[in-house]
Amino acid sequence: MKEKNYFSKFMLLWGGELLSAVGSGLTSFGLGVYVFRQTGSAGSMALVTLLAFLPTLLLSVPAGVLADRYDRRLLMMLGDGCSALGILYILLCMMRGEAELWQICLGVFVSSAFSALLEPSYRATVTDLLTKEEYSKASGLVSLASSARYLISPALAGALLTISDIKLLLLIDICTFFPTVLAAAFVRKGIAAKEMEGRPPFGQSLRQGWGAITGSRGILILVAVSSAMTCFMGCFQILAQPLILDFADSATLGIGETVCACGMLVSALFLGVRGIRRGYVKILSLFLFFAGIMMVGFGVWESMVPIYLFGFLFFATLPVANNCLDYLVRANIPNTLQGRAWGVIGFLSQLGYVVAYAGAGAAADGIAAGLDMSVGRGAAAVVIIAGGLLAVTALCIAPIKSVRALEEPPESRN
Repeated sequence: MKEKNYFSKFMLLWGGELLSAVGSGLTSFGLGVYVFRQTGSAGSMALVTLLAFLPTLLLSVPAGVLADRYDRRLLMMLGDGCSALGILYILLCMMRGEAELWQICLGVFVSSAFSALLEPSYRATVTDLLTKEEYSKASGLVSLASSARYLISPALAGALLTISDIKLLLLIDICTFFPTVLAAAFVRKGIAAKEMEGRPPFGQSLRQGWGAITGSRGILILVAVSSAMTCFMGCFQILAQPLILDFADSATLGIGETVCACGMLVSALFLGVRGIRRGYVKILSLFLFFAGIMMVGFGVWESMVPIYLFGFLFFATLPVANNCLDYLVRANIPNTLQGRAWGVIGFLSQLGYVVAYAGAGAAADGIAAGLDMSVGRGAAAVVIIAGGLLAVTALCIAPIKSVRALEEPPESRN
C-alpha cells in the first residue's frame, strides 16, 4: 500500500522536471535559430535534432532494463546531472568563437546520451509513487511539465535573444539541472529502491520487456500507431521553426510558439484537475484526427494569425492523446515490468521521429529547390502532407477490437 504523502513527493519530482524542461526548451529554441541563421537550411536544423534524439532512442531499451534492475531515483540523478556536460561543451565552443555545426551536433548528442537514463526511470517512478486512481491526473501534470519547453521557453528565449545571445540560454539551461537532481535526491530518501531479486541476465530482461508488449495484441497495435504518430508529428516539430522564420524574426517565432503551446497548457490543466475516466480509445482516435487537420491548417497560410489559431488547437490535442495512450498501456502492464516495458515502448514508438528528423528537413529543402520556392514554403508543404496522413491513421484506431479491449477489466476479456 502506497503512503498518502507520495503524491506530494511526486509533485516535488514533477517540479524539478518542469524546471529542466524550461531549460531544455531554451537550448532547443536557441540552437534552432542559431543553426538556421548560420546555414539557411532546414536539413541542417533537422540534423541537429536527429543527433540530439538518436541516443535517447538507441539507449531507451537498456535504460528501461536498468530502471528495473537498479535504483530508479539514482539513475534520474545521474541522467539529469551528467546531461549538462554536453551543453557546457557547446557553451565553451561558443565562448571561443562561432561554434561549428559538428560541435553543436556532438554536444547535443552527449547531453542526450545521459538524458536517456532519465525517461524510463521517471515513468516507472510515477508508478512507484502513485495509485492507479492517480495515474490519469499525474499523466496530465507530466504533460504540463513537458509542455513548458513549448509554452514558457520560446517566448522567454525570444525575449532574451533581443538583449543577449544564445550563450545566455545555454547557461540558464545548465543551471536548471541542479534543482532537478536535488528533487530526485530528496524523493530517493523516502522510497526504497526496488531492485530485481536475483537480477536476471540483461538479455532476459529485454525479452521480458518485449514480452510484456507482445503479450497483448492491443498494446502492440498502439505502439505501432504511436510510431506512425511520432513520424507525422516529428515533421511538424522540426519544420515549424523554418516555416515561421521564413517570414518572421526570432522574437516573433518565440511568441508564436508560446501562443500555440498555450493549447497544451489548457488541456493539460484540465487533465490534471479532472482526468479522463472512460472512452480512452474513442477519445484517442478523435483527438489524433483533429491534430492532423490542425497540422494541415498550420501549413496553408503564411501569416501569424492563422498559425496562432491552428497551432494552439494542434497543441491542445497532444496532452489528451498522450493521456489516453499512457493510461491504456500503464493499466495493462505489471508494475514489476514497467521500466523494461517503457524502455521498449519508447524505442519502438519513437522510431517515427528518426524517419521524420532524417527526411523532413531534406524533403523541405528538396521541394523548395524543385518548385523554386522558399525553404519555409517547402517546409509548409511537408507539414500539410504529414497532417493528412496523421488524420487517416487516427481513423483506423477506434474500430480495432483488441485496442478497445484494453479498457475492459482483465477478467472480462476473451
